[in-house]
Amino acid sequence: MLRIQHILDKKNDDVATIGPNATVLDAARLMNQQHIGALPVTRRDKIVGILTERDILNRVVAVEHSPAETIIKDVMTTPVACCRRDTQEPECRAVMRKKRIRHLPVVEDGHLVGMISIGDIIEDDNAEKDETIHYLHEYLYGNYH
Repeated sequence: MLRIQHILDKKNDDVATIGPNATVLDAARLMNQQHIGALPVTRRDKIVGILTERDILNRVVAVEHSPAETIIKDVMTTPVACCRRDTQEPECRAVMRKKRIRHLPVVEDGHLVGMISIGDIIEDDNAEKDETIHYLHEYLYGNYH
């Protein structure tokens, strides 16, 4: 069974983060620039919350607060569901489904080391299935190379 480190190794991305005292407008601009749907909120490399597109929509836009004047710590989601590098993919998928979330920060010793999304898990799962189909096709039709 594959662990989350497998996905992190493929992504090899730096995780964009933001501080709790930044504005929602700052966060929205960063999310737009990075093409991401969530930002871990950190203080001294420790995760203190997460700000998602859904948080912005429900806690800022829908209640007509100004993104330029709203501070992240006032609208971020906390506590944050997290996983570890050695967490197995099905466990992360189950947590995401149960909590209806799309992003999980990866934390080790209290420090943020990565971020995975449901899209990462699906992509990895599809790649694994494609490989299995390829091997089965070779087995059935004798196309060994």
